Amino acid sequence: MGYRVAVVGATGAVGREMLKTLSERNFPITEIAALASGRSAGSQVSFGEKQVLTVQNLETFDFTGWDIGLFSPGASVSAIHAPRAAAAGCIVIDNTSHFRMEHDVPLVVPEVNPQALKKIKRGIIANPNCSTIQMVVALKPLHDLFKIKRVVVSTYQSVSGAGKEGMDELFVQTKGSFVNDQPKSEIFTKQIAFNCIPHIDKFMDDGSTKEEWKMAVETRKILDPDIKVIATCVRVPVFIGHAEAVNVEFEKPVTVAAARAALKNAPGVIVFDDREDGGYITPLESQGEDATYVSRLRKDPTVENGLVFWCVADNLRKGAALNAVQIAEELVRQGAFEKAHA
Repeated sequence: MGYRVAVVGATGAVGREMLKTLSERNFPITEIAALASGRSAGSQVSFGEKQVLTVQNLETFDFTGWDIGLFSPGASVSAIHAPRAAAAGCIVIDNTSHFRMEHDVPLVVPEVNPQALKKIKRGIIANPNCSTIQMVVALKPLHDLFKIKRVVVSTYQSVSGAGKEGMDELFVQTKGSFVNDQPKSEIFTKQIAFNCIPHIDKFMDDGSTKEEWKMAVETRKILDPDIKVIATCVRVPVFIGHAEAVNVEFEKPVTVAAARAALKNAPGVIVFDDREDGGYITPLESQGEDATYVSRLRKDPTVENGLVFWCVADNLRKGAALNAVQIAEELVRQGAFEKAHA
């Protein structure tokens, strides 16, 4: 059985990655549409190695008869068009932040809470924030065994999290530094080349940024409402790949050996932790990979039942496009489209 799939925001970095991921994973497709804003309509994007799609105008597209909409056009656009697609019978998997914390919209990471897909009320499923996704994939097997009380996380997030424009700004600033061009900061608040910026998204009243707030509330919604999370999110001069230093406090006693065994057996996780030079994974090495990599696993002696690890993932793949496609695959496994295709 095949499905009609529409990719919304197809000309953006995540949209292109969605098309690539659908092709690579041989998702069963009978028809595919690439959608974007009117100004991009008529341009072309690749689907797989041989097929080229002409981009259609999202504003005028009729979702009637389409099975799945993979959305990554920006929150304000999803707010308008995701409900329109859902009303036409298309199940929307939305990568933006707009629907994530709405109580009747499931927020899903397939390795962590696939059961949430049984409760689709509005025809919309939310894809979590990229930094949240990789962290909860690593936390899930540990929570099942030792029960997490508190997480303290510092992120090192690549510029692709800010889209193509963020990647372009890093490239231009880096190149300009070698010819004495004065750097211009338009996407980021300060120079990103050769720098780190402890500021992602808007500041909130308590001094946190919205990115830090997302990690806390999304982790609780996906994994356990009782987990306490505090995050510091930093933009770093890396093109693709997010890294996180994660300190976890558990209710039950934990050993490194037991944690390592649980992580090695967990879906979506690869443990690469050799206690020697180079015995860890960096953001550069995660590019183009599907897994969340865990390294630097060790006890935290400053708290009772504490553990520390480093995790890395490709934020455009597992942090966005891959997770969305995996949700679609899980919907197929759960028979979500059987009535429509009966």
